[in-house]
Amino acid sequence: MNYPKKVVIGDITVRDGYQHEEIFVPTEAKVWMLEESILAGFKHLEVTNFGNPKGMPQFKDADELFKRIRNSKRVKGMLDDVMLTAVTIRERAIERAIQAKKEGYGPDRILLMVSTSESHQKKNSGLTLKEYWAMAEEWIPKAHAAGIKVNGTVSTIWGCPIEGPTKMEDAVAFTKRWFDIGANDVEHADHDGSASPDRVYKYFSMLMDAVDNPHKQIAHFHTTRGWGLANVLAALQAGVTNFESTFGGIGGQPANFVAGSPVSGTGDYYYKDPHGVGLVSTEDMVVMMDEMEIETNLDIDRILKIGAMNEKIVGRRLRSETIRQGRIPKELSGRK
Repeated sequence: MNYPKKVVIGDITVRDGYQHEEIFVPTEAKVWMLEESILAGFKHLEVTNFGNPKGMPQFKDADELFKRIRNSKRVKGMLDDVMLTAVTIRERAIERAIQAKKEGYGPDRILLMVSTSESHQKKNSGLTLKEYWAMAEEWIPKAHAAGIKVNGTVSTIWGCPIEGPTKMEDAVAFTKRWFDIGANDVEHADHDGSASPDRVYKYFSMLMDAVDNPHKQIAHFHTTRGWGLANVLAALQAGVTNFESTFGGIGGQPANFVAGSPVSGTGDYYYKDPHGVGLVSTEDMVVMMDEMEIETNLDIDRILKIGAMNEKIVGRRLRSETIRQGRIPKELSGRK
């Protein structure tokens, strides 16, 4: 099997992971996770969401969190090589990110998102696809003018929790459109665990044939039904070299109950077991790639320690197996 020799892994625990938690994760813990991730070698981290905290109170500390990590003595001098991202689904959030950037602490990159499913798009953003594309075309140049890169995410590629089956060809067309209007890179997201390995391979093979910048394509898998690492393997076989994940496979749909209070979140959960969803585990993916002799440039032992601490932060057992079983000793595998 022909896999890439080197990959880039971005960790998005503090944003995508913690948004699903029904407790408010202390800002100090979020700062610690970001610092430790940087010290472990991650060059791409999602920090927060600049959207309205009334619906997602997990992000009420968005500005403070960015200020704290920018001023951190533990990672002083390291941030020039790290891209810190904030999610900014709508105009007001983009405005906040631009203002924060002007004040010296804002994100290096923001994330906008379209869904190939019209119903999911409306639920996620409050806009139709036509309206959202128009908004993105207006605001991407403004973000660039402020020195902020833009990620364009494509969601519901392999299916929609509202509408059901979707067409993968639409996602390829959306990818091209993101680059046409100025996106710096594109995330390809399986936000509800609908993807199966065969269709992941088919999609990314089709995508790689259609784009001239494969290094700007990022794979984002959930493991709602347990297929996360199988999908990573399928994407590797198709030539994908950029991935996202969370410690312990934490994350999913924003919580609608946080710190003891109901909130709007995204309304009713899509899933039968909202606590059983999540992303691919950072720890497990990194260890797997190490065994496959795929270079990640990450400190694996430190990552396993971070994963164990992350379980203490959220107060529950998560979905990483390698923080329980550890790495495979090299002397037993026949490799140095």
